[in-house]
Amino acid sequence: MKNSRTDKIIEIARRAGVIRPRDLDAYGIPREYLRRLCDKVVLERRSRGIYALADADLTEHHSVALASKRVPKGVVCLLSALRFHRLTTQAPFEIWMAIDRKARLPKAEGVPLHIVRFSAAALTEGVEHHQVEGMDVPVYCLAKTVVDCFKYRNKIGLDVALEALRGCLRERRCTIDELWRYAKICRVANVIRPYLESLS
Repeated sequence: MKNSRTDKIIEIARRAGVIRPRDLDAYGIPREYLRRLCDKVVLERRSRGIYALADADLTEHHSVALASKRVPKGVVCLLSALRFHRLTTQAPFEIWMAIDRKARLPKAEGVPLHIVRFSAAALTEGVEHHQVEGMDVPVYCLAKTVVDCFKYRNKIGLDVALEALRGCLRERRCTIDELWRYAKICRVANVIRPYLESLS
């Protein structure tokens, strides 16, 4: 019985990338098994309440995956989304996550977060889902991310927004039409118009 429980935990962790104590509840496995497997160096505690196989391959997006697990209704945005899409050389210390304007502020011990509040279509439009270390990671598409940079230019800097805009157009990773669509959704059409006109 003990081995079958251990095998089940390993199977869950391998399939999902990480495992949380509540993931064991559906299988009737006591949470104490997580500590035992950490003692045997089968699992590692990556942050509070999040465990992964000790021999799991970590990717460059490991902290983004952990943040997405910690904030399940959040979306990776702004500087972290730019980094995810490889459109900036900056490596932000915090993971930038968008949540609903009315949502409770998440507690994410062990994962440094920078929370930004979006609402309505600005929150739900342009979300892509990527698999990172077996976990589903929602990230805004590149066009939406660039537009968000203009919306939050006072927080991240206009120079970052302009660099992102030039980069995505130069590399043909999004179109003017895509940028314009998200500019209307995010209500920054008047802000971004002169920059789009000068680059088109």
